[in-house]
Amino acid sequence: MAKIQWYPGHMNKARNQLEDKMSLIDVLVEVLDARIPQSSRNPMIEDLVGDKPHLIILNKADLADPTMTKLWQKKLTGKGKFVMAMDSLHSNNMQVLVRMIKNAANEKIKQREAKGATNPIIRIAVAGVPNCGKSTIINRLVGRNVAVVGNKPGVTKGQTWLKTQSNIQILDTPGILWPKFEDQDVGYKLAAFGAIKDTIFSADDVALFLLASLRKNYLADLVRFTRSTKDRVEKINNTDLLLALTEEYGMRDDYDRFSLYLLQRLRKGKVGRITLDRL
Repeated sequence: MAKIQWYPGHMNKARNQLEDKMSLIDVLVEVLDARIPQSSRNPMIEDLVGDKPHLIILNKADLADPTMTKLWQKKLTGKGKFVMAMDSLHSNNMQVLVRMIKNAANEKIKQREAKGATNPIIRIAVAGVPNCGKSTIINRLVGRNVAVVGNKPGVTKGQTWLKTQSNIQILDTPGILWPKFEDQDVGYKLAAFGAIKDTIFSADDVALFLLASLRKNYLADLVRFTRSTKDRVEKINNTDLLLALTEEYGMRDDYDRFSLYLLQRLRKGKVGRITLDRL
């Protein structure tokens, strides 16, 4: 299997810009994909946040394994770290998120109130890997479509300060990956859920990785999706299964086409509520 890596120049620029702005930030909001909460954690963001309050959003929780999401919430919560799961695409009630932001910034709020400020402004940065739903969350907080939303990674290219009606100012940042994936499984998981451009990797490699993961942890979902039998899916190897499914779905020997179809179905939750990062 080929190595996966994607770190275009604008990501390095965005990382440097975020570092420059951190002195202005009260709370760093990091948006993770609830289906890969570990793999979608950018180690550079962890370095940048330092001792500032850190709010972690497990987004797309409606598409993730609910049992695993609860376990990840517990694991990621700690001193100065606040964690919530959400479905930003369908949630119009953002007051829970606003309350968590204000709770995370409580110390800063008290300091400013002690100096005479009334309803002090809270400044947050919203960061995350590409295609994690960051722009959707920002639009919900602001109350209108100000951040560009797309289903392709790399849509947001610049950094912008946005105002909300909750005394929160938001620094919108582009999706940022990191220069090298030490564990190639991380690259495959990010690719599977759309954080890496589909043109960067071989779809069949990622599909084979996905089939192996599904057979291990979500066999029933795989059987249902493939309209096959448990006995057949268990006995056939991943390559033969991919080839067989390509033919059965009417794509003859175009297994690259079926691989992309499988990944698209996975991303939309049509394979099942899947979490690839296990605890």
